[in-house]
Amino acid sequence: MFGFGFALVPLYDVFCEITGLNGKTGRVEASIIDANAVDTSRLIEVRFLANTGPGLPWSFEPLVKKMEVHPGKVYEAIYRVKSTADRITVGQAIPSVSPGLAAKHFNKTECFCFTQQELAGFEAREMPLRFIIENAISENIGQITLSYTFFSVDKS
Repeated sequence: MFGFGFALVPLYDVFCEITGLNGKTGRVEASIIDANAVDTSRLIEVRFLANTGPGLPWSFEPLVKKMEVHPGKVYEAIYRVKSTADRITVGQAIPSVSPGLAAKHFNKTECFCFTQQELAGFEAREMPLRFIIENAISENIGQITLSYTFFSVDKS
């Protein structure tokens, strides 16, 4: 039974990759983006949400709540995080995209979610997110919500 439960994790990842469910986003190198592939005939509204998990004494918010983007073009959004603790704290941001079918077309070239973030007591920081929505995204998708939740990472 333990082995079966252990095997479900990679199977679930494959399932999510095939179906686009679970809101996992992709990662792409900025150098391979074709600047001539921008679809200026389409606009997609991207909404940004930010949350902190229990036990993480941080405030976390996007500086812009939404923007309209053209598929194929790289955009930047900035998030602000501030520790409300008087000690060092570490967090890891986990992204989620909805609708789930849009996730496989939402790629990031730079994101604070790629690594754990360490903040000193009462430290504040602005963190960039650079992203591109692929032209292959369905014509039926006109709005995407990108949500991040920062969770506490216990370093001990």
